[in-house]
Amino acid sequence: MTGVTFDGLARRILRRRPRLGNTRLVAVDGPSGAGKTRFAARLAAAVTEAGGVPTPVVHTDDFLDGWDDQFTFWGRLDELVLWPLRSGVPGRHLHYDWERAGFVGPWVEVPPAPVVVLEGFSAARAAIRPELTFSIFVTASPRLRLSRALRRDGAGVRPQLLRWRRRENRHFAADRTAERADLVVHGVGSQDPVVLAYS
Repeated sequence: MTGVTFDGLARRILRRRPRLGNTRLVAVDGPSGAGKTRFAARLAAAVTEAGGVPTPVVHTDDFLDGWDDQFTFWGRLDELVLWPLRSGVPGRHLHYDWERAGFVGPWVEVPPAPVVVLEGFSAARAAIRPELTFSIFVTASPRLRLSRALRRDGAGVRPQLLRWRRRENRHFAADRTAERADLVVHGVGSQDPVVLAYS
């Protein structure tokens, strides 16, 4: 089934009410290598075109303090970005440099725009679900996801990546992320999304 386009999805999101202060927070979640980042960029561009206001994309990877911060980074994200947006003021954050193993500048400003896209692993977790205007789960075959991730990050990260994948699988099962999402798509690259489930 392919009954959705990025333009149509953008219009649907803009018709929904804000739940994070005056901001419509849209989560793009899914396993590593599924195509979340590309999907989020295309969605943000479509929302910007439809709404006439730039749509920021916030990446959960920017808040991770290394591989072992897979779940515990959320407090940092909430303090620096989500709490300010709830209050209608800009958030800001540094980004994590994997080579330096630390957070580096410059600061990235996140304005309280009509729509903000939150992209990355656990972006649609249960803790934020009541404040999401829309949530999308992006998936792909395990083999394709592993190939993409190793091509992106290098073969040297394979042990850490396999450990990450085991933990993310357990998280998605317990959190029921895909089941609770408004839209489940197959991350196929630059085409319009292939819809697996739409609510």
